[in-house]
Amino acid sequence: MHLRLSEEQEMVQKTIRRFVEKELIPLENDVLKNEREGRPGISKEKLKELQLKAKEFGFWGINTPEEYGGSDLGQMMMAIVYMEVAKTFVPFTFGGSADNILYYGNEEQKKKYLIPTINGEKKSCFAMTEPDAGSDTRNLKMTAVKDGKEWVLNGEKTFITGGNEADFVMVIAITDKELHQKTGRDGVTCFIVDRDMGWKSEYIDTMGEWGPAGLVFDNVRVPEENILGEINGGYNLGLEWIGFARWVVGARAVGMSERLLQMAIDYSKERKTFGKPIAERQGIQWPIADSAVEIEAAKWLVLNAAFTLDQGEDNRQLASMAKLYGANMGNRVVDRVLQIHGGMGYTRELPIERWYREARLWRIYDGTDEIQRMIISRNLLKGHVKVGQYV
Repeated sequence: MHLRLSEEQEMVQKTIRRFVEKELIPLENDVLKNEREGRPGISKEKLKELQLKAKEFGFWGINTPEEYGGSDLGQMMMAIVYMEVAKTFVPFTFGGSADNILYYGNEEQKKKYLIPTINGEKKSCFAMTEPDAGSDTRNLKMTAVKDGKEWVLNGEKTFITGGNEADFVMVIAITDKELHQKTGRDGVTCFIVDRDMGWKSEYIDTMGEWGPAGLVFDNVRVPEENILGEINGGYNLGLEWIGFARWVVGARAVGMSERLLQMAIDYSKERKTFGKPIAERQGIQWPIADSAVEIEAAKWLVLNAAFTLDQGEDNRQLASMAKLYGANMGNRVVDRVLQIHGGMGYTRELPIERWYREARLWRIYDGTDEIQRMIISRNLLKGHVKVGQYV
């Protein structure tokens, strides 16, 4: 067992840290100003410019196989990269990547959707959640009915990330009602649906800067060749898409919390009360200590989940643990840091309140706290996972 990063991993970490410090953090004041005035944090043009600069640093398609022009860094490397990028709230995403489930497409689908997405010519989104079906997929209502060589889709999806900007959606719909009612999992299929096939999106306003969409399908006709994967096999694709996102939430929480903790340390040394820096007060020292311990614990949960995936092993239990603990840790840390900063932390002059609003979402999307606890306990109680199994 080796509990330190390799030389290669350290090099990647230092390189991406330089990129974040040089190219992203200097944009934070502009991002806050833009968001306060109702504009996107950064423009599409600026995002493209940043992605090309990241490419110069060697970061392009970080999780994309080499055969498609990507770096294919592996899950451990990706966890390290996500932790570093999360040290800023600048809305940046790497270029050259595509949703993991798009790789299940056939050769024609890869040419039409996967390759253009990797090249930045198209944008995708994934849609499973509905107004009455979030964690409980048994309540899915959206249907797909066969009509000749086409499927007719009807229903709504909600809280879809990227739904307002996407050129096409990978959407889950019921194709066998009887089968779905029996199991709550089977009988659903994933369809690739171009926007110009007729679905519409509308912006959903939230307490944070995340701008999800509601999608409406009204007799949208989709050709049979646009089925992604197998008929009635859409649920497993959905689980794979969500499963990847879960441990990434933990990685983001670690990166954000490390930046916030450093802000609290620096401020506590500068801020004085009754003639002494507040850093000398036990009431400040303890939340700093607690935060440091919890950040390290979350970090190793995330890295273990990523390492397990790199070994080709099932990491679903660890991914749920990383998301559950990481998301809650991030919420505790940002709350402590805001408290340490007092009234200034509550203002929009500092990014703390923005992170406060963003972090609250982490405990909800891609499986709520309650769902993660259910998964973790069920796996233990049914013997799918043994106590102490992961070393």
